[in-house]
Amino acid sequence: MTAAREIAPAKLNLALHVRGKLPDGRHRIETVFAFCVDGDRLSAEDADEISVKVIGPFAPDLGNGEDNLVIRAMRALGEAAGIDKGAAITLDKRLPLASGIGGGSADAAATLRLLTSLWGIDAANAHSVARELGSDVPACLLSLPARGEEAGDRLTPIDLSDLSGAPVLLINPRVALSTGDVFAGWDGADHGPLGDWREGRNDLQEPAIALVPQIQTVLAWLGTRPGASFIRMSGSGATCFALFDSEEARDLAVDSVPREWWRLATSLR
Repeated sequence: MTAAREIAPAKLNLALHVRGKLPDGRHRIETVFAFCVDGDRLSAEDADEISVKVIGPFAPDLGNGEDNLVIRAMRALGEAAGIDKGAAITLDKRLPLASGIGGGSADAAATLRLLTSLWGIDAANAHSVARELGSDVPACLLSLPARGEEAGDRLTPIDLSDLSGAPVLLINPRVALSTGDVFAGWDGADHGPLGDWREGRNDLQEPAIALVPQIQTVLAWLGTRPGASFIRMSGSGATCFALFDSEEARDLAVDSVPREWWRLATSLR
């Protein structure tokens, strides 16, 4: 029996500028994507039918519904490749849902990579359907540093080799946050283009805080941690992150994270 495995790395937006709206109604953004070494985990085996089994700490929040992005990715890839094959995927759901770190998009992208290998098909098929599955899916399919424009799905690879291996701590106050609700709270103003990501901002941070005030508490807490060199909310929230000067500083911070918050100590790819 053929088997394959993939990690669906957590996605971080080092900066995210909302510049306006596109003709199709989506928001026009400029962002810089980076990816962690850790995330959800997927495995796939040959099977007669398409199926997904969800395990892991956040499995109860996701379920096995037909609208699951993994199922949608499986079907879309089969249609694009013109094949009728099955696969049994197990999704180990370790990242919280609706948290701004690309969990569902990363899972869909990992599914495309898994099945490209398992089914022995051209990777071009995966790229052709990624954009249909969600604006973040093309970036998650790449899972390498990139600048995203348009809806975030027009990608330009960038060199962030100086950040490779950088210790990072992700924290979520365990509050799910709808991307649509956060974008609806955007003030509608174009506050300028994205240049150096370190000098940039996340234009969704304020509307996210308006919906989930705990985000401000998490950001403030991270700001008091020794060795935290860069702090920001990722995507539409509510996950926030800090890059640290050393693993030791990051691990000291982990030890004092309030118990009610979800945390992930990892590093950048």
